[in-house]
Amino acid sequence: MTTITIFQSADGTYKGFRCEGHAGFAERGSDIVCAAVSVLVINAVNSIETFSRQAFSCEQDAENGSIDLELKEQPEKETVLLLDSMVLGLKQVEQQYGKKYLRVKFKEV
Repeated sequence: MTTITIFQSADGTYKGFRCEGHAGFAERGSDIVCAAVSVLVINAVNSIETFSRQAFSCEQDAENGSIDLELKEQPEKETVLLLDSMVLGLKQVEQQYGKKYLRVKFKEV
């Protein structure tokens, strides 16, 4: 299962996210849930880097399938929109394929 943890402050402000694990919907290379999650997460990271001036750090570990993004300051409006879009897409994948393969959760930090 892939788990996406969205880190937010008490007021709901984005602080970052962690994506980890492999969905296990199908064999490696044919897993459409893993592919969907990867596209949404990687596109969000690339879009934040390209379309905002947001300071952030991002670490990836292909071995265990993890991506960690940490915002270094208050999110800009573009960053909020891009993360809202990523979360929307992830929740839709979770709803369509089930929590057996993808779990989106929120954690206050």
